Order: sequence, then structure tokens, then C-alpha cells
Amino acid sequence: MRDYLAVLALLLAGGAQASEDIADQYPQSELYSKPVEVIPHVWSAIGATAPPTYENSGHNNNLSFIVTGDGVIVVNGGASARLAKALHDEIKAITDQPVKLVINENGQGHAMLGNSYWRDLGVDVLAHVDAVAETKHRGDSLLIGMEGYNRDKAEGTRVEHANLTFEDRHGIDMGGVKIEVLHLGPAHSPGDTQVWIPEWSIMIAGDIAFHERMPPIFTDTCTKCWIETWETALEPLAPTYVIPGHGHPTNLAQVRRYTHDYLVDLRSKVGAHIEAGGQLAEAYYVDQDQWRRLDTFEELATKNAGNVFAEMEFE
Repeated sequence: MRDYLAVLALLLAGGAQASEDIADQYPQSELYSKPVEVIPHVWSAIGATAPPTYENSGHNNNLSFIVTGDGVIVVNGGASARLAKALHDEIKAITDQPVKLVINENGQGHAMLGNSYWRDLGVDVLAHVDAVAETKHRGDSLLIGMEGYNRDKAEGTRVEHANLTFEDRHGIDMGGVKIEVLHLGPAHSPGDTQVWIPEWSIMIAGDIAFHERMPPIFTDTCTKCWIETWETALEPLAPTYVIPGHGHPTNLAQVRRYTHDYLVDLRSKVGAHIEAGGQLAEAYYVDQDQWRRLDTFEELATKNAGNVFAEMEFE
């Protein structure tokens, strides 16, 4: 156990940093990186923090799994059927336990386009009702987008929605491990889902939490709601270990700083701009320089500010 904690301490201290400039770390696989055991029995293949590309095979989020005494639970279907198979190959090299459940962290393509691989094996897929509504609404466009960058690597992928849904909480007791699948509240995108193992104090947090990549704010993201969900539902759980949706495993303080505190800071800056009579054209350029170290800053900072302006203009 001391060895696990020593490795994790380096991660928590920021010793492992993601970068958009880091090339594929696992070229013999379609996975961007080989799964690592974060704590005993909980593994994660850490995706690139860059946008999805052919080179990273769309593996730009974290694909995690929990090995119990009576089966494996996978968190995220993956961006394609081939990527899901690559993860499954790694699981089979680690354990003889079968995969019994896949959980989609939300309705985005890299969370659910690999569902087709798992469903063809007869594995159940669980997602929040809002995430399934999102995949039913946008599934075809998500598939077309993935086919565009992934080309031949998209082979065998089709849109397959989760066959099991939940609303607030779904409890699992598998192989002596009690797992809570949670929707803590509105945050980054519809149906954001967190996988919480209280006994081990670890949360596979999904896209409610970021720390190496700038949090994307979409046109339908409610940042006010995200902050409220964080403060009233996530913080009281106080997980020791956090596997975010993107980036290396870390702790609550780190994701709080780069998610909650970022959202509070951006809303404060945009709010001051609105109070001063500022318009959208200038709102894109409110000062976000303190967050420049985050990957995808150049792609997202101005978009985030514009979307927050649109949200706050009539609050």
C-alpha cells in the first residue's frame, strides 16, 4: 500500500503534468496511455488533454475501471468501438474477472460512442437520464464528428444508447465493493455522473472536475448551477482521491482550485464587465491570464467568457 501512496503523492503534488504537446504515450495501442492503478483495484487510462485527433484516437478523456471480486465496472464507453476494445484488452491482461457494467460519465461522444462494442458483448451500460436524452438528440452528429477525425479508426462504431438509466443515485454492491453512481446536480454538461466509493474515499468525478485542462463552458452550461452543485453536494463528500474527467488523478483541493475557483473568478470578471455597461465583444477578453497554464487555454478562454456573458446578462 505504501508504494501506491508514494506514486499517488507525486500525482497529487503536481509531479505528473498533462500537456497538449506530449505525443502518444502508448503507441502499441489505440489508447493514449496505458492504464495505471491509482489505488488498489481502481485503474485509469489517462487521456490526452488536447482535443480529439486521429493521433490520440479520440482518447482525450479518462477511461477508468474498478476491479471487484465479482466483476469489473468500466467508467466511460470510449470514443469508438476500437478504443473500447483496446481498453478491454488491457483489462483482460490485468484480471480474469468479466466486465459486468459500463457507466457513461455524460452524453459526450468520448463517453458513449464505444457503447456499441460493450453492448455487442452483452454488457449493460448505465447513464443518467439526461445524458441519454443528449445522446438521442445529438448521437448522429457525435458519430459523424468522430468519423471525421478518426477515419479508419471509427470502423465498427455506431450510436448505442445506454440501456440502463438513473436519476439521482444508483447503488451497486459488487464483489464486496459498495459503489454509488451519483448525479450531484447540474454542472458541466447534461447528465454529469460521479462514481463514488466511500470506503476507499475515491471519486471518479467525470467532467464536474478539471485541473490540467481548462474547463469547457458550453452554451447550455449553467456556471451558477455548477458552483452551487460543487459547494452543496461535492464538497461535503470530501473525497481523498479524485480521478477527474480529464487529467491525472489528484485531490479535492487541486480540482477545486482549477474548477470551482476558475468559475467563480470568471463570473466575477464578467459580472464586473456587465455592471460597467460592457458588451459581448469586449467580454471575450476579460482577464483570464492567471489560468493560462491550463491546457486548451487558447481554444477555450474566449469562448468560455462569451458563454458566461450570455448566461449572466439577464440573471
